[in-house]
Amino acid sequence: MTVQVKQESFPLAQVFTISRGSRTETRVLTAEISAEGFTGRGECVPYPRYGESVESVTRQIERMAAELTHPDPAINRAALAERMPAGAARNALDCALWDLEAKRSNRAVWEIAGLNRPKPVVTAYTISLDEPHKMRSEAAKHAHRPLLKIKLGGWNDVERLEAVRAGATTSDIIVDANEGWTAAVYRELCPTLQRLGVKMVEQPLPADHDQYLNELPRPVPICADESCHTRAGLSELIGRYDYINIKLDKTGGLTEALALRNEAQQAGFRIMVGSMVGSSLGMAPAVIAAQDAVFVDLDGPLWLAEDRPHGLRYDTAGVHPPTAELWG
Repeated sequence: MTVQVKQESFPLAQVFTISRGSRTETRVLTAEISAEGFTGRGECVPYPRYGESVESVTRQIERMAAELTHPDPAINRAALAERMPAGAARNALDCALWDLEAKRSNRAVWEIAGLNRPKPVVTAYTISLDEPHKMRSEAAKHAHRPLLKIKLGGWNDVERLEAVRAGATTSDIIVDANEGWTAAVYRELCPTLQRLGVKMVEQPLPADHDQYLNELPRPVPICADESCHTRAGLSELIGRYDYINIKLDKTGGLTEALALRNEAQQAGFRIMVGSMVGSSLGMAPAVIAAQDAVFVDLDGPLWLAEDRPHGLRYDTAGVHPPTAELWG
């Protein structure tokens, strides 16, 4: 067994802005694990919010490569979870191991996992944070889409909300503040969120301010993103959040994502499946995890100037499961 990791950069078709800043490209890491003439691939997006960089995640993967290539005992996905923390590095390796097993066994990942055959899922399209009139224009351009996700977190968020709703009068809307609000701002925005028919608010407060949610109204359901990584922290979210956003770069791969989904549903949470801005290779395993999610946010490839070969197919039915040429 051999392991390789390489850095890749994908220019974006337009500037992508959230409350923490803007970007014009996305930098990903691709892990490739080869054995018996087969190669499995996995992609991750290191995220500075979680103390990650391309360099630090590369080092993590390279350190783990020595154990993966040691013949006795062979490292499987369960052992990987024991030896690596949740995060981008483990995600790339975990998904590469799933892909490798699928290729070696000539079975799809969903079959190996004991799941039903995946179907297309409707995904949100993100309206990047900008001036209200520009967000209205962008919303109007994508008003044919059934679900829009609005990035907020600025001083004139009411105007942004009004502008997007004016631009897309029939689309469902979910909102992502990326930890950009205070409790007072959230209270002030609640009536507008409710009046404009917003279906969900994602991570309104900083993750270390979760305790304030105990005292705040929830006229619109709230989703944990930065506050939810793995099953380990799930119990602390009960009573504070209605949804959790499962992202493979947070869970450390598809293995934990599926386990988190099941445990969260049993605890009464509704499910959202999202991702960082990456290529179709990074979205492919998330489509498997997203099969019974209420909301899906896997529009990353739609933001790229050019995707990978054999990229995911997007149409009016949503984002389709990956082909074997891409992953799984």
